[in-house]
Amino acid sequence: MKRSISGIQPSGILHLGNYFGAMKQFIENQDKYEGFYFIADYHSLTSLTDPKALRENSYNIVLDYLALGLNPEKSTIFLQSDVPEHTELMWLLSNITPVGLLERGHSYKDKTAKGFSPNTGLLTYPVLMAADILMYNADIVPVGKDQKQHLEMTRDIALKFNQQYEVELFKLPEPQILEDLAVIPGTDGQKMSKSYGNTINMFASKKELKKQIMSIVTDSTPLEEPKDPNNNIVKLYELFATKEQVEEMKNKFIAGNYGYGHAKTELLNAILEYFKDAREKREELVNNMEYVEEVLAKGATKAREIAKAQITAAKKAVGLIGNAYKK
Repeated sequence: MKRSISGIQPSGILHLGNYFGAMKQFIENQDKYEGFYFIADYHSLTSLTDPKALRENSYNIVLDYLALGLNPEKSTIFLQSDVPEHTELMWLLSNITPVGLLERGHSYKDKTAKGFSPNTGLLTYPVLMAADILMYNADIVPVGKDQKQHLEMTRDIALKFNQQYEVELFKLPEPQILEDLAVIPGTDGQKMSKSYGNTINMFASKKELKKQIMSIVTDSTPLEEPKDPNNNIVKLYELFATKEQVEEMKNKFIAGNYGYGHAKTELLNAILEYFKDAREKREELVNNMEYVEEVLAKGATKAREIAKAQITAAKKAVGLIGNAYKK
């Protein structure tokens, strides 16, 4: 069976963009691929400096994974930091990765342009991402459209390592992107992102979820007037409603006497219905954290078995002569 791998940073509460951009694919892939899905806690350190928040966010992602249907009997779920071989491999890969390649990264350029103070971790983020993927010789990587360039960097790094050391150690992974769902609009119309503070969180309390949805930016067109049927409310509603329901909402906007508040309420009800079972399951899991810890422990054990073999081969390839790598 081919392998799939991906990770999500615990830099905040997961939202609809994370779900439709990546997590939904993780779940749908379970019967087609051997899945490795991790909490990218090392990656989050490029921007998250609150230890308490990091711990809480990490557990929340595991709870979200399990509640949404990621099955630990089919997929390996683990913390990136529980597999130290990731950072070992990153160092080996760093030494063949041109700085210019990293400086051209869209994510790095975008964040620095928006005023983020760049640190070394932000610059070298794609190298750690490459290590995450190449460690398990993944065949596919379910990613959001914004991560496609980083995956291309991973392929470049793998190819250069293989050529430089004359080995066939690393596979060249392929991205799996749902083009029509690749960019989910946030409450302000930009791409939904924790960094922009424009998210809608599927596991928020009903009161908080309503507050987030009601904050979706709209224009000041009066209630009785026709409105643009392709607004952000409709774009989000399309993720949860049938084609008929979407057409009905669009027609209401065109006809007039239908306010943005009415549409936001319909969107709220659609989200609550879509995630009804997952929200209930998550509440159950919160009361059974021993099980959650067990899932992480088993996942780390399985991931490290593969990682140890891969890092051993990589060290041997570059000429490191420690006794542990002379096999």
